[in-house]
Amino acid sequence: MDSLVQLGKNAVEAKYELQRLSADQKNHALHRVAEALVANSQLILQENAKDIARGEEKGMHPGLLDRLRLTLERIEGMAEGLKQVTALPDPIGEVLETIERPNGLHIEKRRVPMGVIGMIYESRPNVTADAFGLCFKSGNAVILKGGSDAICSNMVITKVIRDALRKSGITENGVQLIASTDRAVAQEFMRMKEYVDLLIPRGGAGLIRSVVENSTIPVIETGTGNCHIYVDRDADLEKAIPIIINAKTQRIGVCNACESLVIHEAIKEQLLPRLEEAMRAYHVEIRGDEGVRQVIDCVPATEEDYGKEYLDYIISMKTVSSVEEAVSHINRYNTRHSEAILTENQETAEKFLNEVDAACVYVNASTRFTDGFEFGFGAEIGISTQKLHARGPMGLKELTSYKYRIVGTGQIRE
Repeated sequence: MDSLVQLGKNAVEAKYELQRLSADQKNHALHRVAEALVANSQLILQENAKDIARGEEKGMHPGLLDRLRLTLERIEGMAEGLKQVTALPDPIGEVLETIERPNGLHIEKRRVPMGVIGMIYESRPNVTADAFGLCFKSGNAVILKGGSDAICSNMVITKVIRDALRKSGITENGVQLIASTDRAVAQEFMRMKEYVDLLIPRGGAGLIRSVVENSTIPVIETGTGNCHIYVDRDADLEKAIPIIINAKTQRIGVCNACESLVIHEAIKEQLLPRLEEAMRAYHVEIRGDEGVRQVIDCVPATEEDYGKEYLDYIISMKTVSSVEEAVSHINRYNTRHSEAILTENQETAEKFLNEVDAACVYVNASTRFTDGFEFGFGAEIGISTQKLHARGPMGLKELTSYKYRIVGTGQIRE
C-alpha cells in the first residue's frame, strides 16, 4: 500500500489535471464508470458478500447490515446516480458576481474546485461511488477512507472506477482508497492538511465526533439523524399514517428515517389506535410518554429515547398541547437533520418551517426525501447539519469554492 504521504502527493498532482478537464470529458468518463460498475456487478457482489458474512459473524446490527449490503438494484442505483451527475450543469467556471470598479478594474468571482477532498465513512460502500462522482464532476481529487466492515466492497469498487478512468485517458489517482483499516492510519489522515483541502466524515456519531475533534483539515460535519414528525391537531390522518410508516420503515438504517413522533394531544385518540395497528405490521416497538400510554399499550419512553437515533424498528412518541411545545421539544432533541409537520393549517405549517432549526424541514411529506438523488442533485456526498459553507444534501456546488479574477489595463494603487 502506498504511504499516506504518497497518496496525498498523488492527489495533489491529480487535482491539477482534473481541473483542466472539460465538462464533456468529465461526463464521458462518468458514463464509462457507470457502465463499468454494472458490468462488474457480479464481482462487486462477490466481494460485498465477504463483508456481509464477516458482519454477520460479528453480530452486526441489522440496520448496519442493511447499510452494508449491496444488491444488483443498489449497484444499478449507484450507476444511475453517476449518470444523473452527468446531466447536471458543470459548476466550474460559473461567474457568481461581476464588479466594475471606478478605476476600470474588472473583477469576476468564479466558482472553482476545492482541490483534494478526503472522505472518512462507515459501512456504506455506495458512498465510494457517490463521493467519487461528485468530486470528479466538480473537478476535485478524492482520497477515501472507508470502514473496516466494508473493506472488500470498497476496494473492488475503487478498482473498477480507477480502471474506467485509465481507459478514459484520465489519471486514475482522481480517486484513491486508503486500504489500511488501522485506526491510527485514520488519525494520521485527519492531520494531512498539507495535501487535503477539505475533510468530510459520514457515519455514526462517534466517527463524526472523532473527526471534528481531531482533524487539522477543515471539516464539513455530516450529522446523525434523530428525525421527528409532528402530527398537528389539523393533520389529515389519511395522509399522516402512510407518511409516518414510510418515514419509519422504508429503510431503518438511514439518517433520514423518522425516529421520533410528536403528537398533538387533541388527535391522539383518533391517531394512535390506527397508527399502532399499522406499526404492528412492521413489528415496530413504540416507546411512548404518559399521554400515549393512556391510549395504547406500549413501552414507557425515557429521556434518552427522545434523543436517540435508533436505526431500528423502534420509535419514540411524545404528546404536546401546541405547535410551540412541539417546536421546543424538537429543537431540544433533534440533530439538525430533517424534521416534518403534518397539518392542513397553513399558518401552523409556516410557524413550524420558520422556527424549527434543521437543514431540511418538511410539510406533509416523509423525511426520507432528504437525499441528493431525490433533490435532483444526482448522487450526494452527505447531509451537512452545520451552517458554514454547506447545509443539507451536498451536491456539486457544495464541493466548490471560488476565486476572484481581476483584469486591469495598467492600474496602480496610489
